[in-house]
Amino acid sequence: MIKKIDHIGIAVRDPKPVLEVYKALGLEPESVEEVTSQKVRVTFLNVGESRLELLEPTSDDSPIAKALETRGEGVHHIAFAVDDIEEAIKKCQEAGMRMIDQVPRIGAHHNMIAFIHPKSTHGVLVEVCAKQKE
Repeated sequence: MIKKIDHIGIAVRDPKPVLEVYKALGLEPESVEEVTSQKVRVTFLNVGESRLELLEPTSDDSPIAKALETRGEGVHHIAFAVDDIEEAIKKCQEAGMRMIDQVPRIGAHHNMIAFIHPKSTHGVLVEVCAKQKE
């Protein structure tokens, strides 16, 4: 079911100082995208076949703003690429996992995404994502 680690989401208040750290490690930003439905601005950095995703809230009521309030900056989620997101959701539900998203929704890069509740994954917020079907 899982093809690879697609990205690791990192919650940040301001991406500029965070980018300086990653630039020192040889990484450069690939792109910046605003996901208005999630009230977040996302800066992507390529790391081999995977990416880091810096998540900056664009509103005080965004999920990332709430995460920053309660947990501070740091790793927010890990995302796994799958071929068929509907099948991934179904298998997770059949395994008794609690899904935040019962149906996939559009995320960054217009990928289809769904989150698994951290209570089902031993404290880790897990995202499954797939390219949209054409």
